[in-house]
Amino acid sequence: MARVRQIGSIATGALAAVATVATAAAIAAPQAAADGGRLDAALDRVIDDPQAPPGLSVLIQRGNRVEFRRRGVADLETGAKPKRRSPMRIASMAKSFNGAIALSLASKRKLGLDDTVGEWLPGVWPLADAVTIREMLGHTAGLPDYIRQPAFIDALFADPAQYMTPLELIDFVNGLEPGLGPGEEYAYSDSDNIMVGLIAEAATGKSYKQLLRREIYRRVGLRDTTLPDTVAMPRGYMHGYDRNEQGEFVDQSEYINPALAWASGGIVSTPVDVNRFFRAYVGGDLFSARVARAQDDYVHGRSSPPGPGRNDATLALFRYRTRCGTVWGHTGSYPGYRLFAAASANGRRSVVFTVNSQIVPGLGSPRVSGLIRKAQADAVCQALR
Repeated sequence: MARVRQIGSIATGALAAVATVATAAAIAAPQAAADGGRLDAALDRVIDDPQAPPGLSVLIQRGNRVEFRRRGVADLETGAKPKRRSPMRIASMAKSFNGAIALSLASKRKLGLDDTVGEWLPGVWPLADAVTIREMLGHTAGLPDYIRQPAFIDALFADPAQYMTPLELIDFVNGLEPGLGPGEEYAYSDSDNIMVGLIAEAATGKSYKQLLRREIYRRVGLRDTTLPDTVAMPRGYMHGYDRNEQGEFVDQSEYINPALAWASGGIVSTPVDVNRFFRAYVGGDLFSARVARAQDDYVHGRSSPPGPGRNDATLALFRYRTRCGTVWGHTGSYPGYRLFAAASANGRRSVVFTVNSQIVPGLGSPRVSGLIRKAQADAVCQALR
């Protein structure tokens, strides 16, 4: 009898579980449709605006299920549509790749997060000798940003396609003293990631390209991600456009040499590869739990451009707290492109949002920039539902 009662109890429990799942599914189905419809409407609002970008795409993955939405075109000349494997300049999302390398090397005890510039790069930036890797990855080092220096801007406009070494980039700022203003804890700077990339090379004796292949590409399975040092883009790429003073689109895709951004923003990748990377990085697949705990400290600071919801910075990542939940990732801004990618804490739910125009605060239409950020929030909701 006891056996019968046990089976009956199990059966009753199973029926209850089935009923619970069925009820949850019945509730979730309309919610899923509502979330998807809200995202579709948000994307339509972006692309239907008079100041819209030529195109956009959104890749969302929940578990093993992948959705891909697109609007407009990836190439105004041919009319080609955005694709999951369309190469694009990922801009500052490359900073997370840089962080992943540093954290992986810290896991292997090749370097320490509290190691200083002076320990690894003596003589490169003497005024920054006391700055740590941890501070640079979290943008709390106060390093002056080389891309904002008049001398760099003049050199860029003189020859946008030119190549410069990372040390030449640092030459624009290594006579300046680091420092934040009174009460400031956070200052976004591209110089941070150039220095961390140089330290990674010094700690391993490997080039940064070799480190990308060894620490990230091979481990995550990235097939279409590179760090080029010329303006040339791979075949089938998503063209990036910005409007001139007459309101006409100008192709910016092969205008600036990505070597001028290097570890701070020079990577070319695809939505598929970016998605794989952030799922692995946020999910903790690229470094040890010991090192991952270093990412539990945050300072309030927006990524550039800002991502959806409230933005807080940690090591080479931003936490985006939205109305539907929290994701971790990074944004990117580059001539012709605005991007956002993020994943849930376990890496199982993710989003990659690509716009092929640099419509960001201060550039392009403020209205469309706001619509893009709202659509990014809706994409996060669709990923987390």
